[in-house]
Amino acid sequence: MLKIWGRKTSSNVQALMWCVGELNLPYERYDIGHRFGGNDTPEFLAMNPNGTVPVLQDGDDEPLWETGAILRYIARVYGNEAFWPSSAAECAQVDKWTEWAKVSVSHSFTAPLFWRVVRTASKDRDQPAIDNAMKVLNKFLDVAEVQLSKHAYIAGEGFTLADVQFGHILYRYFDIDIERESFPALEQYYERLKQRPAFVEHVMVSYDDLRVK
Repeated sequence: MLKIWGRKTSSNVQALMWCVGELNLPYERYDIGHRFGGNDTPEFLAMNPNGTVPVLQDGDDEPLWETGAILRYIARVYGNEAFWPSSAAECAQVDKWTEWAKVSVSHSFTAPLFWRVVRTASKDRDQPAIDNAMKVLNKFLDVAEVQLSKHAYIAGEGFTLADVQFGHILYRYFDIDIERESFPALEQYYERLKQRPAFVEHVMVSYDDLRVK
């Protein structure tokens, strides 16, 4: 049984929960962080001294933190050959897109755009900063567009961990009130993700309680 600490409105928790859902793994999740609090208690900090979510404990093993490390652990232990290949060379091809999605795409979207649009009061929004952030993000979405025009999924023809790390931001990207450039292949890819029950359950989650009026 996996134990997971983290609120369902956290994008990092959503990535983990989507992965768990895709692999049909049994779990218990505890709401921690934001309005729930609890991430600054001695008990939680003993598991993760950073006070961030998610945290994962698999059975009696030592708790894990950092979303990327957790996802790779889940993929390595519970994923099949298509999801996370055993071959070092094949795995590296999936891993490069997984890392790219986290370091380049998620980091260019969550704080620079999502926080500025959703988690900032409208009177305090910095539109020039939002516009500049869109330009930065679009450069990476251009990369995705080229890749997805050639392949069904971000790392190739099959669904892998890279899709979890990349795809989990797309619900918010397509839902928030911003002007978006046209990325036809990306849009078709997003429609494919929306057909996956675990994506709908764990990623297409209301973020209304994060909004600042």
